[in-house]
Amino acid sequence: MTDIHYADKAAGGAGATRHYRESPAKLGECVAFMNRAGVSFLCELGDFKDQDDSPAEASTLSYLRTIESVFRGFKRPRHHVLGNHDLDSISKAQFLAVTGGPAGYYSFDHARVHFVVLDACFTAAGRDYDHGDFDWRDAALPAKELQWLAADLARTRFPAVALIHQRLDGEGPAFVRNAAEVRRLLEGSGKVLAVFQGHDHPGGYSRIQGIHYYTLKALVEGSGAENSAYAVIEVRDNGDIAVAGHRRATSMDFSLPGPVAEP
Repeated sequence: MTDIHYADKAAGGAGATRHYRESPAKLGECVAFMNRAGVSFLCELGDFKDQDDSPAEASTLSYLRTIESVFRGFKRPRHHVLGNHDLDSISKAQFLAVTGGPAGYYSFDHARVHFVVLDACFTAAGRDYDHGDFDWRDAALPAKELQWLAADLARTRFPAVALIHQRLDGEGPAFVRNAAEVRRLLEGSGKVLAVFQGHDHPGGYSRIQGIHYYTLKALVEGSGAENSAYAVIEVRDNGDIAVAGHRRATSMDFSLPGPVAEP
């Protein structure tokens, strides 16, 4: 799931479509479903929490602790991806201290698939997002992360899947500024099957040089359980990928030429 945006405040955003206070219940439904389904691990793709209209570090940390307590209801490994709103009012170190994340970017293996968690919460100049001191449209992977990514993909013997908050499959405010450079690196490895991303709340899909880019719809958008969004991703032994969307999330099958949404 992605873009949970929990905060104890009234609905907001353009058109007041972001129902912040409903996010714990929506996430709770997702966690309960994933526990029943027996999925191997659960990942949130960033913007896990939000902040008050008058930002305060203490209240922001309380929102993070509250939503993390819901996430901890999942009985198997959990993974976080840093999103821009995760660094409103707090630092990366503070976020990771609450969530127990190993770092902003890292990788892990499961069932002969290599997963790469990326952090685009840096300015184009390479400075960490920190306590809201950033422009959300200025997101980039710095040189040190690109070097790490190239070495990490070179080391793995397995097909890879990348997880990131901001989009990598185009240009514009919702996309990583050096996305083309990142894509060239992913393509050059010859190992990356797909990228799963968030940030752009309506969601989306594209395929570039054989790599699938799936943007999951935001959980925070819309009131009521029916307006949640989460998905189960299955990576098959032959490299095909199936996305089983729940609530508003789009189901797709990447084994088909030009995946399409299911009815």
